[in-house]
Formats: sequence, C-alpha cells, structure tokens
Amino acid sequence: MSFERIMGLNVFDDEIYQQYRENMLPILKAYGGEFGFDFTVSKVLKSKTQAPINRVFTLDFPSREKMDAFFTDSSYLEVRSKYFDNSVNSVTTISIHESL
Repeated sequence: MSFERIMGLNVFDDEIYQQYRENMLPILKAYGGEFGFDFTVSKVLKSKTQAPINRVFTLDFPSREKMDAFFTDSSYLEVRSKYFDNSVNSVTTISIHESL
C-alpha cells in the first residue's frame, strides 16, 4: 500500500514555483515520494472551493508516516517558505488516500 495526495494550486509566478520544485524534489525523494501526475489547468469546470486552481498534481508516498514526515521536515519547510509561499496564492487538497 502507498499514500497518494491530490493537490490543486493557483500558481501566480511560474519561475519561482519552478525553483520550489527543483529545490524540494531531493527532499521529496529522500522520503520515497514522487510526482505521479502533473497538469497545468486552463479551465476548472466544477470545484468544491472558491479558491482558483491552475495546477493539479499527485504526490505518491510509500506510507502515511513518510508523507507526514516530508511535510514537517525543516528543510522542506525552509524551501516552501522561500519559494512556494512566494509563487502560490491558493492551495486545495483534493484528496489524500491509500492506494494500491
């Protein structure tokens, strides 16, 4: 079993967001995580939130514990603060679930 997190974001600065992705990827991999799908979205037809979404992706982890550890890792939080917080203005967790 593994855990998958489906996320929707509104990215307003693609250059800084790309720097975030490049800097967080080694940390993600250290926890056994990886991107499963990654989409740029031009039109949202239906949503459960008022938050805008222009990016949808999945993050896959080998366990819930690894996923939780990644998101609380101090190195990750530093990268997030420097890049993510300066390039994304809305975050929507679409789903977190166990996958086969």
